[in-house]
Amino acid sequence: MNETPALDKPAKASGFYLGLAFFITVLVLLVFAGIKLSVWLEDEQRAPVQEIVVSGERRFIQDQNIESLIKRTQPGSFFELDVEQTHQSVEAMPWVYRASVRKRWPSGLEIYVVEQQPAAIWNGDMLLNQFGDAFNAQLTDKDLALEMQLPNLFGPGGSEQTALQGYRNMQSLLDVTDLHIVEMFLSERFAWNIQLNNGVKLNLGRTEFIDRLQRFVDLLPLISQQKKQIDYVDLRYDTGLAVGWKTLDKPV
Repeated sequence: MNETPALDKPAKASGFYLGLAFFITVLVLLVFAGIKLSVWLEDEQRAPVQEIVVSGERRFIQDQNIESLIKRTQPGSFFELDVEQTHQSVEAMPWVYRASVRKRWPSGLEIYVVEQQPAAIWNGDMLLNQFGDAFNAQLTDKDLALEMQLPNLFGPGGSEQTALQGYRNMQSLLDVTDLHIVEMFLSERFAWNIQLNNGVKLNLGRTEFIDRLQRFVDLLPLISQQKKQIDYVDLRYDTGLAVGWKTLDKPV
């Protein structure tokens, strides 16, 4: 029977400890490398966001405002940047309706924006977009505001979409004339009052306001034959209407 020489035992033990030492050394090196890599990735100077590309049709959004927002809210490195938080920050900007954000290797950021499309001025200090959603932004360019000729709509909170749709329905009836709505008031009881670009005010009441406006359009040629200036027209009748005329100031 063959017996293992006693001399082999110390050799095996030596090999085991040598392998264990090698494994520990490799493990320490991996941990050290991981720490160094983490520090390197967190160092903005080593891996900064070097390029921010903004795309999408935009008229009011300034690219530099988006860039400054990202640099202010995400001051870390490219690898540290939180895409979801950046997405929320960009969408919170007044003129941004929707946005998408994604990283582009190795140090870029791509942002696609869908801009708010203003359809009306709401209660004097906000805007309504094309869907009737209110957003807090201002038309700082007066020439642009005049070019767009946005109507001024007033109404109780929560009636934004009702007011915008009512305005659109009424303006479509007026398109056959040279008149357009410059101001529209929707009361707490949902009574409609509008002012036209010629200064005439129309009281349409709460119900059947579209039919009442159509009555005004039909009778407008007859009313316009009068050699007087119209002040207001009250259409809150089953048939007919009442006209208030402007009084001319007598010379002193």
